[in-house]
Amino acid sequence: MSNTTLSTIFASGKKKGRRLHSSTVENYVKQLYLEEKSTNGQMVSMGRLATVMNVVPGTATSMVKALSDSGLVEYEPRTGVRLTNNGRHLALHVLRRHRLVESFLVEVLGLDWTVVHEEAETLEHVISDRVLERIDAILGHPTADPHGDPIPNPKGHVHEPRRQSLADCPTGVTMKIARVLDQAVGFLQFAEKSGLIPGALITVESREPAAEAVWVRVHAKSSVSLGVVAAARFLVEPVGRGK
Repeated sequence: MSNTTLSTIFASGKKKGRRLHSSTVENYVKQLYLEEKSTNGQMVSMGRLATVMNVVPGTATSMVKALSDSGLVEYEPRTGVRLTNNGRHLALHVLRRHRLVESFLVEVLGLDWTVVHEEAETLEHVISDRVLERIDAILGHPTADPHGDPIPNPKGHVHEPRRQSLADCPTGVTMKIARVLDQAVGFLQFAEKSGLIPGALITVESREPAAEAVWVRVHAKSSVSLGVVAAARFLVEPVGRGK
C-alpha cells in the first residue's frame, strides 16, 4: 500500500467522523472497561485507577469527576467508579478502533504483532468512523485482533467465548492458544519464541503446585516450563472451536 493511500486513510478523520472525545477521556473509559471486566463488574477503586493510568490519585479523581459530570461514569468518593451505559458504549468503540488498527498494522502493513499495541494506542484516537469501517472491510470483518482479543462489532457488542487459563486447563488434552492477555513487548516476544501464539496447539503435560510451575508441550516446537503467573496470561480453548 502506498504512502499516499495511508495518508488518505489516517487523515480523512479530519473531514468526517471527527472524534467527539479527547484521547484522555477515551483512554480513561477504555481502561475502566478493562478493569471492570477483570473484576466481574465491581467498582474500580481510585487507587487502582491511578495506578493503571500512571497518574497521581488527585489527577485520577479530577478526571473521574469530569467524566461523571459528562454522564460517562458513576462515582462514589469512598468506594470507586464504574462506567455508565454511555461510558461503556464509548469504551467499546475505542476498543474496536484499537483492535482493528492492530489487525491492520499486522495484516496489511506487516508490522510485528509484538509492537502494534503501542502504535494502536496513538492511532485509535485519530481515525474516523468511515475509515474504521473501511479497514474492517479490507480485513474481512475479523472477530479478534492479532493477540486474540475480541473485536467489538459496529453496534458496540462484543462476544467473548468462555476460555480457560493455561494455568488451570485440563492436563493431557490438546488445546489451542486463543488469546494472550499480556501485551508488553517483552512478554509477547517470549510467547513467540516459545511458540505460544494464538492458534498454536499445546498440551499441558503436568503441574507442580509447590513450585508454581506448569510444563507445556507446544506441538510445533518443544516443551516449555512456565510459572503459574505467566501461564495465567494465556487463554486456551478446545481444538476445533472458532475464535
